[in-house]
Amino acid sequence: MRRATIGSLLAIATILVINARAQQKPEDQAQKADAKIDASAHKIVMPDAIKWEDVKSLPPGAKMVVLEGDPTKEGFVAFRIKLPANYRIPPHFHPCPERVTVLSGTLHLGMGEKADEKAAAALPAGAYTSMPPEMRHFAWTEGETVLQLATIGPWGITYVNPADDPRKK
Repeated sequence: MRRATIGSLLAIATILVINARAQQKPEDQAQKADAKIDASAHKIVMPDAIKWEDVKSLPPGAKMVVLEGDPTKEGFVAFRIKLPANYRIPPHFHPCPERVTVLSGTLHLGMGEKADEKAAAALPAGAYTSMPPEMRHFAWTEGETVLQLATIGPWGITYVNPADDPRKK
């Protein structure tokens, strides 16, 4: 009998909670949902607030800004890279997947350990590409080109030919 009473009390309590939630106004439910969201996780980056910095791991002339995350740590990272006209990035690869959106200009992207311009694809503004970890590739720009990259950190770059690495010069 005791089990039947406890079971009945639990069933009644469950029905009361369900009824109470059903009677809440939608705006009350939305406020409770908002209370669970960490406001510090929301980030907006306005174009006039972007402070471009030199990229030491790419040949001179490249600028970048980190939009989200920390490229030196584990986790999601989003950043932009601004490349001058006729800029070349020698064959290289990254330790993690790389997802690239061309925001402006044209990026010519080729795959392989040698920079073969005939084997490259021209990616205009709006184009998107994704590459798996350690995929060898090279690139050059047509006009000033701005890219947005998304990856999982830590982000890194290894040049196929170590002599191409600007950090070693």
